[in-house]
Amino acid sequence: MPKIHLLFFDAGGGHRNAATALRASVAEAHPDWETELVNVGKLLEPLDFFHKYTGFAGEDLYNKYLERGFTLGSTGMLRAIQWIVRLNRGRVRRLMTAYWRDTIPDLVVSLIPNFNLPLFEALEEACPDAPYMTVMTDFADYPPHFWMEKQAQYLVCGTAKAEEQAHALGYESSQVFRVSGMILQPRFYIQPPVDVAAERERLGLNPELATALVLFGGHGAKVMEEIHARLDQSRLPLQGIFLCGKNERLAMKLTRSRGRIPIHVETFTKEVPYFMRLSDFFIGKPGPGSISEAIHMNLPVIVQRNAWTLPQERYNADWVAENRVGIVVHRFQDVTKAAARLLDGDRLRRYRCNAQAIRNRAVFEVPVSMEMALEEGPARRKLLRRP
Repeated sequence: MPKIHLLFFDAGGGHRNAATALRASVAEAHPDWETELVNVGKLLEPLDFFHKYTGFAGEDLYNKYLERGFTLGSTGMLRAIQWIVRLNRGRVRRLMTAYWRDTIPDLVVSLIPNFNLPLFEALEEACPDAPYMTVMTDFADYPPHFWMEKQAQYLVCGTAKAEEQAHALGYESSQVFRVSGMILQPRFYIQPPVDVAAERERLGLNPELATALVLFGGHGAKVMEEIHARLDQSRLPLQGIFLCGKNERLAMKLTRSRGRIPIHVETFTKEVPYFMRLSDFFIGKPGPGSISEAIHMNLPVIVQRNAWTLPQERYNADWVAENRVGIVVHRFQDVTKAAARLLDGDRLRRYRCNAQAIRNRAVFEVPVSMEMALEEGPARRKLLRRP
C-alpha cells in the first residue's frame, strides 16, 4: 500500500482546497492508497523565518494583503518571499529531510509554489526512491522559481501554456503530465436537479432577473463593496449573490445595505456549486480556482487584470479572453459596462456555450498521473540541477 504525501499551505485557500479535493478523488480511485495532507506552513513554523523578516507568519500576511486589496507591487512582494525562501533553503531542507526520514513516503505531491527546490532536495536525500511531483494550481508558471524548478521531478500542467513552459525549461515529455484544467472539488461534478426560479425566490431574489455571483476567494475582498455600489447605481436589470468567505465584517456591511438591486449575502460556505447554479455570470478576481469553478458551471466571468493583479494570476485573465469565456476589465470601476456588454444580445448565451465546451476532469486525471509516477519511480535525472 503506497504512502502518499499531499503538500499544501494556507496562503490563499486554493492550495488546501486542491489538496483536499485530490485526496477525495484518490480515495475513490485507489482506496488501498494511504494519503496524508501535509501542511508545509505548519511544519516550517519552527524556522519562523517569515516572522523574522516581516513580523507576521507568511500565510497570515499573504491573506491580509488579499483581504484588504493591498496587491499593488505584489511582484516585488513575491520576489521578496522567494528571496527569503532561498536564504533559508538549507534550513528548510534539513527540517524536511528529518521529517521524511521519519515518515518515509512513497510519493510526494506538491500543490504549492516557491518551495519546490528545497522540498525536492529534502525528499531526494531522505527517500531517494520516492518520486516528487508538482501539481500546478495556476494556469501558468510565473518564472523564475515559482512553480517550476529545473530538477528531476514530475509536473502536472492544466493548460497548454504551462506545458509549453515546462518543455522550454528542459522537462522531457515523460516528466510532464497534461490534464484538462485545474483541480476542482468532486462536489462540482454532482449536480442534482434544482428549480432555479424557486430557489432564487427562497433567497429573497427575483426569479426572472439576471443574477451575478460575486466571489473573491475564501477571505473576501473590500472591492466587493464597490462592485455592489456600482451595480446598484446602474440601470441594469440584474441582482447579485455575494459570497464573502470568512470576511464577516464585509458580509455584515453588504447585508445592511439598502439598495435598488436584490442581493443575497453568504459568509463561508461549501455550497458554492449550488449558488453558481442559481447564477448567470461570475464577477471576481482572476484566481485559478474561482475561474475554473465558474467555467465548469457554465458561467461566463468578469475579471480584472492590471497592476494590482497578482503576477501569477495575470495569465488567467489572458486565458479568459483567449477562450472567449468572459470579459476582462482594467478596473472594477468598469464592472457595469462589462455587465451591460455581457447581457447585450446573445453574448451571454455564446459565452455560456464556450464555457460548456471546456471539459475539466483534472481531479480524476491527476490520480492516473500519480499512479504512473509510482510505477516509473523518480524522474530520470537528465535535467541539470541549479546550484
